[in-house]
Amino acid sequence: MTSFQNVTVDTKANLYFDGKVVSHTVHFQDGSRKTLGLIYPGKFHFGTAAPERMEIITGHCEVVLDGTTVPLVISAGTSFDVPGNSGFTIKVDEYICEYICSFLPA
Repeated sequence: MTSFQNVTVDTKANLYFDGKVVSHTVHFQDGSRKTLGLIYPGKFHFGTAAPERMEIITGHCEVVLDGTTVPLVISAGTSFDVPGNSGFTIKVDEYICEYICSFLPA
């Protein structure tokens, strides 16, 4: 996916970890939402309330889902799902990782 049509975008950025993770929320006409963001090099843990799908669109990262110990190597063009009321640790070693986070139905 390279663009979205008929959406509203929050201009105020969501900043995490001293600006090392930055995203903007996109609202769709059907009431759903996604975030589009950048992850700079580092290791970060995120908690989830709702289930999420993280699509990596540029770069690559390692992900460890809560409750597991084996890192998943995720590159551009692939994704991973995270259950609701859970979390994940994401590690970016170099460059910038760009992502689309979709909030999935519970």
